[in-house]
Formats: sequence, structure tokens, C-alpha cells
Amino acid sequence: MKHLIFLISALILTISAYSQNSIQWRGQNRDGIYNETGLQKAWPAEGPKLLWHFDQLGDGHSSASVTEDRIYTAGMKEGIGTVYCFDLTGKPLWEVQYGAEWTENWDGVRSTPVINEGKLFIMSAFGKLVCLDAASGKTIWNVDLMKDYGALNIQWGVTENLLIDGNKLFCTPGGPDANVLALDKITGKLIWKSKGKGEKSAYGSPILITLPGIKILVAMTEKSILGINAENGSLLWSHEQTNQWSVHPNTPVYDNGMLYCLSGYGKGGVMLQLSPDGKTVKELWRNSSLDSRMGGVIMKNGKIYGSGDKTKKLQCIDQKTGNLLFSESIFAPANIISAEGLLYVYSEAGMVGLIEPLADSFKTISSFKVPFGSSQHWAHLVIVNKKLYVRHGNSLMVYDISSK
Repeated sequence: MKHLIFLISALILTISAYSQNSIQWRGQNRDGIYNETGLQKAWPAEGPKLLWHFDQLGDGHSSASVTEDRIYTAGMKEGIGTVYCFDLTGKPLWEVQYGAEWTENWDGVRSTPVINEGKLFIMSAFGKLVCLDAASGKTIWNVDLMKDYGALNIQWGVTENLLIDGNKLFCTPGGPDANVLALDKITGKLIWKSKGKGEKSAYGSPILITLPGIKILVAMTEKSILGINAENGSLLWSHEQTNQWSVHPNTPVYDNGMLYCLSGYGKGGVMLQLSPDGKTVKELWRNSSLDSRMGGVIMKNGKIYGSGDKTKKLQCIDQKTGNLLFSESIFAPANIISAEGLLYVYSEAGMVGLIEPLADSFKTISSFKVPFGSSQHWAHLVIVNKKLYVRHGNSLMVYDISSK
């Protein structure tokens, strides 16, 4: 295998507002869509203006988490994971070590910190879950998921971008008994545990769906998509999703009753229809051409945009049917986000592209080569306050993409 997989949403069904209190993985709703305005519609030939960069993060693929006045990310030096805090100008404010990180292959931190109500949460590749004070970096609590809950590690180290709703912090240890957990975010104490299907974790990050009277946690484990009652941990439904490596790093996306889950290595995606009460699902279609390994997708306006793993093409498929509408051999494999109707893609070759999705093709507007950093280009892009955050190994770069 060439690459690691990790790393690394009345009766109308709606995505939960859980994210409104969290600065987290893939934006406000964990769907890769950033609700920013006033952005450049094209970049200079050399790329947008680079405001600053920091080149001492160590190894890792953690994206940036950006609040009103702080920037957080994580990296690994000499085998130890470290959370970094900067002000918005790039001035380092503090750094805190939280424990051992992954050095066996594709070294470094896998997960992106989540910031919620003054606290920072992150999970290591060895299942250590840490809560820090976001202002000072002081440790508030930590939980060893392997020791305390029988979590089982996996080939490239457990990987999850944590999810918080209300007082609950959700995670997927992948143990046979404690397969999925809800912990109290204030204390780290257990609220509930679910056996799920008893499968190992699969490098995935869950989402939460809110229906009338129920919230559903959707997580992907070794062979299954799970729908779990977020209040008490009961398993509502499961649906088979397998691939040759038991790897499912892409975060599911959700829109008006339609739940899309996808995997790499030629497996592709499945669209599930939730029942109005959320207690059952049925399969609507499968598509194997769009098989993003860990780059995520954008689902909006009846279309799904993403990057193929085996096909190595940027693709657009129909949300209702799963039919491939068009594809092009550009910027793939890549991770993908969106703002103001345009696509921002970050290829594994180190190119960042600004792309307009047309009715039957992709129009490349601008692109630039990432100038700093090391190792794999796997960290997902982030847009906050008209700035584009690009992580490449030991470097974090911040670009001004405001239209001024």
C-alpha cells in the first residue's frame, strides 16, 4: 500500500445545531461547507497573499481549529504529541504535550482539536483522550480508552475527530463492549456506552442528525455504518459498508433525509434514506467511481463533489441517483471544502486549487503550489474569517483570501 488511511452530516430532517458551540473538523456542520462571504473569486498567479507560516509543528496531519482570537493545531516531536496555540497573527502562545503519538508508519498526529466552551479536546493514536483549558493549555482531565474501556488499536493508530453535543462528548473506541461512548465533557465520566456491532474503529469521525424527538449519532466502524440513539446509546440500525482494509476515514454527510457514506480503495459510496423517525434506513444507491480515501466530499444543490482514489479524478455525481455526471483528471487525489459556491481542493501532490463547478465540467480558476512543510499533503483545508489555513506536515500556512 502506498498511502495510509486515516486520516482524516417539523418533518424535514435537519443536521443538528450541535456544532454551533464547537470549533471543529470540517466546519460548522462537519460537512466541509464554510459559510464565509467576501472571498476572492480568483487568486494571483503565485497564489493568495501568504500572511505567515510556522514550521516547527513536528509530524502530523491535524488541521487548524480557529476561534475568534486563537488558532490551535497539533503535531508530534520525538514521539510525543503536542497541542499548539497561536494568536491570529501567528505568535505562539503556548504548547502542551499530551502523550505518545504514532511513530510506526505515516508518523504523526492524526486528529484535529475540537474547541468547545473554553475547552480543547483531542484523541491520540493510542486512544488517550485529553481535555485542556483552551486559554492556558492546562490539563483538565484525560481518559485512557484502551485501559479504561477495552479499546483496540488498529493498523495505523486510532483516528477520530471528536464530536460534542450539549454535555456529551462522543467517541468510537471500537472495543467489543464499549464500541461507542458518550462521556461528560466537563468531567470525562461515562454517560453511556454502546456495543454497536462490536467491531473495531475505522479511522472515522461521526456526525449527529436531529429529527423530531430524537438525535442520531452516525459512526462508521470496521464493517458497518451505525445509527445510535445519542441520548442513551441504543443501536437503532446498522448498514454494511466494507472495503479491503476496513478503513473509513471520510465523515458522512447528510441532507434532508439522505445520508451519504463513502470509502476508498474502490469501494465508493452508499446513499441511505432515513425513515421519518430515524429508526430505520434503506439503501437508495451505490456508486464505486467516487471512492475518496480520506478527502471528504461536498454535497450541495443535488450534487456530490469529491476526489476518486483509484480513478484519481475529481468527480461530480448526482445526489438522487448516484450517476456519474462528469469527471476530470485534475487535483486528485485531494481533500475538498467549499465556500461561496466554489470548491477548494488540496491535492496529495501539494497543489491547492480554486474550482468552479459548472453544469457539466469543472473550471479551474486558480491554483498554487504549497511552499512549506514536509511529508504527506493530507490535512484538510480550513477557511475562517476570510483566511485559508493550509497544514503540510510540520508547517501551518495562513493565506489572505479576502476580496478586500
